[in-house]
Amino acid sequence: MASGEIKHVVDPDSLPLGTVVTTSGRISAARMPGYAADTPPFARDELVALDEALTYATELVNIRFSIYIGDLGEDPFAGATAVLPTVPEPEHATVIAVSPDSHDVVVVSGRAVSDRVNDRVAQLGVTAAIASFRNGDLIDGLIAALRVMATAVARS
Repeated sequence: MASGEIKHVVDPDSLPLGTVVTTSGRISAARMPGYAADTPPFARDELVALDEALTYATELVNIRFSIYIGDLGEDPFAGATAVLPTVPEPEHATVIAVSPDSHDVVVVSGRAVSDRVNDRVAQLGVTAAIASFRNGDLIDGLIAALRVMATAVARS
């Protein structure tokens, strides 16, 4: 396959009304308000692996790590900062916020842990995640970020 060509794994003609194969190969579906998606965006084993990484990182450094995936608005930092108070124990928490559509990744921390999860640690985590994100693997990137950040905090 030449660079730039699209290889369809799913026949676009077999998809239900309101569903298309995007140029990246993902399936995008429009739904009427009130109708839930038929399948979750992540597989069960991916969610289990993410939960295990969150638990490991939290227990290793006694910081409540959380993940937010969604639109962060026009100012991604402000969007991530608005998420922080909604997580458990926000003063002792670090949120890795990812806006897949705008390709933004923001790390924010509560006051009690901001000296431990500083800009250097956040940058290490984002750098660890980028390779997987570029390959379209959001969960693996988040797991990598959690592991690197927790290890960096534990060593400092």
